[in-house]
Amino acid sequence: MSHIQYNLQFEALCRQLRLGEVIGIPEAISGGFLHRMYAVETATGKYAIKALNPQIMLRPTAMANYIASEDIASIAAGKVGALPAIRANGTCLHEIEDQYYLVFDWIDGSSLTSAEITPEHCMKMGDVLAELHLTDFSGLNIPDHRSEGAQPINWNRYLQLGRENDAEWLNLLLEDQGMLTEWNAQAIESEKLLSAELVISHRDLDPKNVLWNQGSPVVIDWEAAGYVNPMKELIETAMYWSENTIGLTDQEKFTALINGYKQRYGLPQANWSMVLAGIFGGKLDWLEYNLKRSLWIECTDPQEQRIGTVQVTETIQGIKRYADAIPQIVNWLR
Repeated sequence: MSHIQYNLQFEALCRQLRLGEVIGIPEAISGGFLHRMYAVETATGKYAIKALNPQIMLRPTAMANYIASEDIASIAAGKVGALPAIRANGTCLHEIEDQYYLVFDWIDGSSLTSAEITPEHCMKMGDVLAELHLTDFSGLNIPDHRSEGAQPINWNRYLQLGRENDAEWLNLLLEDQGMLTEWNAQAIESEKLLSAELVISHRDLDPKNVLWNQGSPVVIDWEAAGYVNPMKELIETAMYWSENTIGLTDQEKFTALINGYKQRYGLPQANWSMVLAGIFGGKLDWLEYNLKRSLWIECTDPQEQRIGTVQVTETIQGIKRYADAIPQIVNWLR
């Protein structure tokens, strides 16, 4: 969809939500690797508008998932700094000509780069995560579809399609196929055991999903929210926030986040090797999704296809770095 089409839809959307007339030209801003984000000013204020990826909205569970995730965000906003979507006419999902949108109040804040993150930031994020894990979301009656069980990813299929399309990641995937298969098996086995203890939480507390305003964090992008093993999310979040500029894990920052969590939640205990194996699951799912985008299986335009292609290589490299870091992380946790 062109910028002109988006602008026309923004005008219709703002009328529908009674946000006033659009002032000036909407500005495209960074919206992660899935959706498109725009800053829009109107007669009543400034808003962030997320144009949801049409391919994702074709999934049978997409609508229900977005509604549930925003319900979670609304409750979380009573406990931590959080930004739920604006609701109008009884819903947070707004449709204009088959394009779905989420609309948010604008927050003056910015996410932190790995070079900007300090142990103090990590302590605060540990506290935020602990607060989420202590929050009662039971009134939402959100079903847990995770019990349906994960299936092994068919890497051979993507290798074959990669050969047919002369994909630039082909040799890398071929070289690492054996390890990917092994990590996939470990993640599936881990998931079975970790599913005995679940909480509802954000599930993607990457630094890009937290805006900082005068030293206070505001958690955004709740679309992944749902059931998760709390210790798995703790370690995954600690690794996000302690990654340095070359992708290695900083022990001081990692420990600071764990300590921030511990002060609020109590001493975290788990079979850490099993937890760390489980973290492969989300990373491999993200790899498969980007393989599909790169191969035009789930893709809307050349820009998204290119993002998918780049992400395949970056994700494989990131998974390998994670695998190399596991023994060190286990020692820190002991």
